[in-house]
Amino acid sequence: MVIRTKLVELSTLDAVAYRQRLGTGHSGVVILRYDSPQPGLARLNRNTGEPDPAANVPRDRFPIEAFREALELTSGLPYSRRGRVRLSQLEPAAVKDTAAAAAATPAVAEDPDDEGRSEDVATVCSDDYAAIVKAYTNRKGELSYELLNKALIQAAHGNAFVADLVARRAPLEQIRDHVVKANFEAVTGNRALTMDAVQRIVEMLDAVSPRSVLRELDDALKRMLAAG
Repeated sequence: MVIRTKLVELSTLDAVAYRQRLGTGHSGVVILRYDSPQPGLARLNRNTGEPDPAANVPRDRFPIEAFREALELTSGLPYSRRGRVRLSQLEPAAVKDTAAAAAATPAVAEDPDDEGRSEDVATVCSDDYAAIVKAYTNRKGELSYELLNKALIQAAHGNAFVADLVARRAPLEQIRDHVVKANFEAVTGNRALTMDAVQRIVEMLDAVSPRSVLRELDDALKRMLAAG
């Protein structure tokens, strides 16, 4: 089992792909061609937003355009603990079948047996993470960062304690932590949710975001602080 997104089918190659949480804590995208058992892996460069193919990936078999398409198609898809995929067990059409994709079992280039860091596994398997993903996932099965940030911003404007923090010129990070923790407690119903658990959930949501998952909230809090 690994921490990955659901499968997506590529148009640039006769292949499928998914985004995976690597054991190093980075995000990577894995491409599996139908005509080869060898997968291709690229790590997501968060500074550039571009895929960085592994050194041993043949570029003629796995062009950079395919990795870019895979990143685009998996953008916003939530991570969960899923089985490893062996394409020899699947026909191309079967990938579109949700049940077949969920039951599939995956091969990974960086470390085939590495299901990720223990804290990442614990996070994606938690009821708290599942509740937050469910609350902010749209009909396409994508995490809606717009919905998440809208809820957080509304909560920030309507919270008396946040108003007090703003008046006292508290650090933005302190205000954001309070807003996010309060929201996650309300969504999950878990009043014992720790800040450490909140940060791990945010990190997991951020790993599949094309930008910082809480950027809109940060911008709103900056405006509140500037207005005094």
